[in-house]
This record gives sequence, C-alpha cells and structure tokens, in this order.
Amino acid sequence: MARVTVEDCVDKVENRFELVLLASHRARLISQGAAITIDRDNDKNPVVALREIAEETLSPGDLKEDLIHSLQKHVEVDEPEAVAVPQVTADSDATEVVEADADDNVSFDSMSEEELLAGIEGLVAPEKSDDY
Repeated sequence: MARVTVEDCVDKVENRFELVLLASHRARLISQGAAITIDRDNDKNPVVALREIAEETLSPGDLKEDLIHSLQKHVEVDEPEAVAVPQVTADSDATEVVEADADDNVSFDSMSEEELLAGIEGLVAPEKSDDY
C-alpha cells in the first residue's frame, strides 16, 4: 500500500527526500491530534499523510512552510525604523525645536567646574521644618 502511495506522490513532490520530510511531518501532526482530510481506511498515520499528499487535499507548499516554521528556533521580528527625535537647543529658551537627522553627530554642552559651582551656590536650600 505505501509503495503505491509513494509512486502517486512523486508527481506532486518530485524530490523523494522532500516527500519523506513532508509526509513524516504531517504524520507527526496527525499523531498530535491534527484533523485528517481523507478517510483513514484503517491506515497508519504515515500512509494517511502520503495519501493526503497524493490526493492533493493538502498543498505540499503549505506543508513545507509549516515544516520550516516548526524547525525555526529564532523568528525575526521586523523592528520599526528609528525616528528622528527633536533636539532642543540651550540658547532657544526651550521654545524653538530643531529637527535632528539620524546621521547628525550629537554634541553635548560642556560646563566648567566654576560654572557648576556657581550653579550649585545659586540653588536655594529647602526650608527646614519641625515635621521631619
């Protein structure tokens, strides 16, 4: 029975190795509980899988895609492209926004130690209260 079924499948899937891969994958799916598309006729799962391929109730292309998907360990996810973030300049008083391209070099303002100390001295300490 299986030899006749394989000969019927060769014109659907020309490569016998690929036919074995697809039929064994389908047989495993059937044993895991997948619905069959033909009458079982007291056949085992590999023969049912071959008969499904021979009678073209399942597309070999769909079986191949399902087999490839089941063997993949890492699935690539399309990441969104980087979006240009608006850049705020220090001399614009935070009202003017300058668009920055992804290729622009980012530079930061530098502050001397004296400017930093002057800024810290200008801060007002919080008032002390007896509640704390």
